[in-house]
Amino acid sequence: VLVGIIISGKEAKTMREEAKIFTLSEVSEHNHAHDCWIVISGKVYNVTKFLEDHPGGDEVLLSSTGKDATDDFEDVGHSESAREMMEQYYVGEIDPTTIPKKTKYTPPKQPHYNQDKTSEFIIKILQFLVPLAILSLAVGIRIYTKAA
Repeated sequence: VLVGIIISGKEAKTMREEAKIFTLSEVSEHNHAHDCWIVISGKVYNVTKFLEDHPGGDEVLLSSTGKDATDDFEDVGHSESAREMMEQYYVGEIDPTTIPKKTKYTPPKQPHYNQDKTSEFIIKILQFLVPLAILSLAVGIRIYTKAA
């Protein structure tokens, strides 16, 4: 069981003021089991020592390197104690200008489909007439071969 380090508000503020600012490319270099950093809510965490103890396994943390992992972290629904535990792994802040902006998905524009009732009617007639023609041909061949 890991025990979090308790930091008073004044000490935490001093830590933030002296926090190093990292670019996403700098953080992305720390992407393996012996050196793993992640970005959550604009903060950079060195979670290397926590990889073995992470309840979801080390693969989850390793897959979150090189990007803003805030959505991944929030989607899981971490407890308040997990959020407090993060402070001991804090190493600095991320430069927000280095994180790519999320683009909203817009589906490709497709031409307006104007359903033509005439072509639908023709298809229905053909679906009836083609089998009827085949049946008539088969009956005609049977009668012709029987008569000969």
